[in-house]
Amino acid sequence: MRRLPWALAALPALALTRLLPGYGVGLGLRLAAATAVLLLPGFLLARALGQGGAAAPLAWCFGALAIALGAVFVLHTAIWLALVVLALLASVALPLALRRPRSQAIPGRVIVLAAGIVFGIALWHVAGVLGGDALFHLARVRKLDALGDLHLRTLDEFRDGGLHPGYAFPLWHGFLALVAKLGGVDPSAVVLHEPTVLAPVAFALAYEAGLRVFDSISGAVATVVAQVAVIGLAAGHGGSYVSLALPPTADRQLFVPAALALFFAFVAEPGRARLAAIAAASLALVLVHATYAIFLCIPLAGYVAVRALAERRDALPGLKALAALAAPAAVVLVPLHSLASRTASYTPSSVELRRALRQYAGELDVSSIHRYRLAPEVFGRTGAVAVAALLSIPLAGFAWRRRWASFVLGGSLAVFALTLPSFVFPHFADVLSLSQARRAAGFVPLAYAFAGGALVAAAALRWLLPPLGLAAGIALQLAYPGDFGYGLREGGPSIATWIAALGAIAAVAAAVLGRRSLPERRPTLAALAAGLFVAPVAVHAAAHWSALRSDDPRALTPGLVRALRELVPARDVVFSDLPTSYRIAAAAPVYLAAAPPEHVADTKANRPYRRAKDVRRFFRKGELAIPRRYGARWIVLVRARYKLALPLRAAYADRRYVLYRLR
Repeated sequence: MRRLPWALAALPALALTRLLPGYGVGLGLRLAAATAVLLLPGFLLARALGQGGAAAPLAWCFGALAIALGAVFVLHTAIWLALVVLALLASVALPLALRRPRSQAIPGRVIVLAAGIVFGIALWHVAGVLGGDALFHLARVRKLDALGDLHLRTLDEFRDGGLHPGYAFPLWHGFLALVAKLGGVDPSAVVLHEPTVLAPVAFALAYEAGLRVFDSISGAVATVVAQVAVIGLAAGHGGSYVSLALPPTADRQLFVPAALALFFAFVAEPGRARLAAIAAASLALVLVHATYAIFLCIPLAGYVAVRALAERRDALPGLKALAALAAPAAVVLVPLHSLASRTASYTPSSVELRRALRQYAGELDVSSIHRYRLAPEVFGRTGAVAVAALLSIPLAGFAWRRRWASFVLGGSLAVFALTLPSFVFPHFADVLSLSQARRAAGFVPLAYAFAGGALVAAAALRWLLPPLGLAAGIALQLAYPGDFGYGLREGGPSIATWIAALGAIAAVAAAVLGRRSLPERRPTLAALAAGLFVAPVAVHAAAHWSALRSDDPRALTPGLVRALRELVPARDVVFSDLPTSYRIAAAAPVYLAAAPPEHVADTKANRPYRRAKDVRRFFRKGELAIPRRYGARWIVLVRARYKLALPLRAAYADRRYVLYRLR
């Protein structure tokens, strides 16, 4: 009899952690156990198909979750049905998994997971408070957690609004809501502290992707080092890892490396099960954040094109893997396209385009309303490692025969070709919206370029590389610490981007003509040099390891939150000013009359600017006909901000807020 999978220990662990208090260490253990239980069906499905690692289980987990949530929305039930469906899928997979021998363990995975756990614990201390887009996502998670009779429209901000094109199917929100259900914790605690649990998963996936791309432990280690430095250390305060519970960051740090790992595993050793896992990863990728599936296909298409020149036998597996990645994304994007076409940013009018160009002016080089491009400073804005990675891209030409070199050269050129020419980028932005198209810059394979450059440099410089790496890291950290504010003030050096783009073209041309490739020697030195280069970035991060937001001056009082949950029936419409409304939706499963337009999909049904105008008019004149027009039954007034004398009885009042019932 084969041994039971160790992942089954998540079930008794969840039962034990539910006995712990829902705060501090107890909260962290509850979140970890609940997350492990949700990942269990994916682990069993992957093992039943003979697939190990972290990428395949994650892909199958969210493929199964998509089916489970689909059942919830088709049958209009509560989210508990999703747990039943996941349990059924796990029970079917378990006997098949037991018949399979354990797959070969990924070397070094335990050490990487341990590093991720340490980093995750550190994230707990910089979590701060929720704000910005996190409140929008928390509102959706809360409705999933609290409401029954669920439809896709249930999660909207407005009762009379429309679906958000980017989050029409709430796959990631459903995952967070199930973590809250299983862990017995409030959704706000999940959104705030789930990054601590997900950080080890992100580390493991980045390592596995590096291992598949480089077929080298040293290359994988250098990839993880670069990825963590760019995403989590360079900005200080935990970087983007503190937002790992939000769909865009989760997609970028979990599902993108998972898809890359599965893609290159298939290229190295084709098989139907691996092709199916790529399709599952693609489905998760597009449902969590739709445009990122498109962005990932761009560098991989560039890889396939360059790989056909370097090693023709890899071209066909690469095309098959790319098709498996693109097909599910295309199926999902077709209906989403009809939703997106109703937004103001899709093929925008000249007025909307001018507004977008003004909003993102710092990130663009604009010649005219129809001639603009992404500013080259954007590509190196994340600091020293990003700048070094850009400068390392042409070095991939010295490893022409290697898969990683084709990915670095082809992937970079594909992204540059869409974003740097001013006669191409406007068309790209019209299709995806300028807001989304500018994010394509994040899909230049910088971490892989950095790791690959270290491998090439180690073969040439040998023992000189580690001290040179430390010196270069210090110099670049002092010169280019990064630009992490909203918009772009300085960014990275534009010359680095042009060296990367033009150097990549020259490297491909030279390699095609010369067809030479240097052997990779002393890979351990490359990993050591990568670590030393990143050391100054880590020192900077340690000096700025504090919460970026430690308080919210507009936070709702505990009394108002309690009143909203106890006095206001679920699904009722609450009318208030824009900042307060935004926080009300995150605190209770209710609908709003309006929300800040920057956090609302600009569709014809949502009419965010019209709603905002009506709210301002109400708080100037106090006309009750305005909230009644939106079906509001409750009004929340901020005492210090508005001095309206409403002819209504207060259902709740404290020193900051008054809650009125509107009959």
